[in-house]
Amino acid sequence: CLFSLCNMAEGSEHAGAGGRGGGNSQSQVIQVPEPEPHPVMEQLPDVHYCINSPPPWPQALLLGFQHYILTLGMTVLIPTVIVPEMGGGHAEKAKVIQNLLFVSGLSTLLQTWFGTRLPTVVVGSYSYIIPTMSIVHAKRYSNYTDPYERFTHTIRGIQGALIISSIFHVCMGFLGIWRFAIRFLSPLSVVPYVTFTGLSLYHLGFPMLAKCVEVGLPALIVMYLNHFVSTKRLMYERFALLFSIASAWLLAQLLISSTAYNHKPESTQNSCRTDRVGLISGSEWFHLPLVPFPWGVPTFNFGEALAMIAASFVSLFESTGTFYAAARYGSGTPVPPHVVSRGTGWVGVASLVNGFVGSVTGCTASVENAGLLALTKAGSRRVIQISAGFMIFFSIAGKLGAVLASIPLPIIAAMNCIFFGYVSSAGLDFLQFCNLNSFRTKFVLGLSFFLGISIPQYFIEYFHVKHHHGWFNDIVSVIFMSHTTVAALVAFILDITLSREDDAVRKDIGLQWWEKFSVYNADGRNADFYKLPCRLNEFFPAL
Repeated sequence: CLFSLCNMAEGSEHAGAGGRGGGNSQSQVIQVPEPEPHPVMEQLPDVHYCINSPPPWPQALLLGFQHYILTLGMTVLIPTVIVPEMGGGHAEKAKVIQNLLFVSGLSTLLQTWFGTRLPTVVVGSYSYIIPTMSIVHAKRYSNYTDPYERFTHTIRGIQGALIISSIFHVCMGFLGIWRFAIRFLSPLSVVPYVTFTGLSLYHLGFPMLAKCVEVGLPALIVMYLNHFVSTKRLMYERFALLFSIASAWLLAQLLISSTAYNHKPESTQNSCRTDRVGLISGSEWFHLPLVPFPWGVPTFNFGEALAMIAASFVSLFESTGTFYAAARYGSGTPVPPHVVSRGTGWVGVASLVNGFVGSVTGCTASVENAGLLALTKAGSRRVIQISAGFMIFFSIAGKLGAVLASIPLPIIAAMNCIFFGYVSSAGLDFLQFCNLNSFRTKFVLGLSFFLGISIPQYFIEYFHVKHHHGWFNDIVSVIFMSHTTVAALVAFILDITLSREDDAVRKDIGLQWWEKFSVYNADGRNADFYKLPCRLNEFFPAL
């Protein structure tokens, strides 16, 4: 084919020369310079504050507060969905939110100190919804007529399943099982992995925004306008989240004061009104979250524990994809497998603490907060540690935290549209290390992207139409309804089963570049970003 193209080009040249024969022989041919491709960048440039470089304290405090505000979306959403189904009221919901927020703050500090040391926030995971709701709707709890009694027995069952699943998560991380698995990744298989880490949460973007479009859409527009004017003043882009939420929240208050929602349906009022959440009235002024088993001793069920383990397995994939995105936006090197495994182990510890204190979900690394790193161009570890301090403080100061937690969720959904997109684009960054002119590359990418959408869509339709309950159905549904898990598994299997022995193939998938980051000590920059503090690397050496 190349020979034929060369012949065609030669023929056209001769024809052009013949046609010019009768013209001016003195005419000059204008030489157009060949465009140069963009250079390959192992670390993302133009990041103003990377992992180890903290911004000035005033900026760091505001940036940390932004990250705290963003965590409220998932922290409030999950208990709002689950607790009323359990029979809990506003007081129980507020207590669960405060417990979850405290564990998120504590786990974020542990993650930045002893985990990956990346600027990642630990929050509740949405992947635990299916097994948790199966426990909530279990027949053995339907006999309780008193709502509070039903709530206490149900949350004890959730706690027991969470404790078992978190032990699985901890073992996968700290025993090095997860490290062994992800060592076989290449830039080619990482592309759909990280891309779907952001794309898979599309249902928490515009669909949730549209539940109150009159406040959600203005928030999204203000985010765009801040980005538009940031070319002149960086402040508008760096603190765009605060400007957008404050303006949309004020608009929501004005609409409430003007009685715009008085005759609206109940679902619209619950989504748009800040006074319908019930958190301010249900919260205590002072709350001590770290009290083990506040509703009694956990109960255990074998099938429910297995279903929760499946959710924990999905959380492993979500957290790992977020770690790669956070490393990219923190201008760090790709995370070594040992560091990823260490980080997932600490995420498992967070889920274990959630099981002890009575939260209703396990934990994962926050995708939206990784996207916020891209918007602010501040991937500093100190900023995330400050946000963890805000989480702990407002989880204890219940009434103050409840005021901020009453922000309508459609406003947070507008922010998610931006930040989930940023995380998805971080996955596409790894295409620069692959040969896109290779048919093998196109096959792996195309099939993993398509099946990453198609397979979960089938199971989503099956789950919503058939409504089959039971621990085995929950296991299958949780795993195969996760776009991230399916896309990552398909890309991983295709990548390792097709030949890697040929040097040309290894170059096409970026493996020759990737290998120096697969071993912790192979690149000196790894220690700069990921080494443990207080010389702990001497006691826990990287592998």
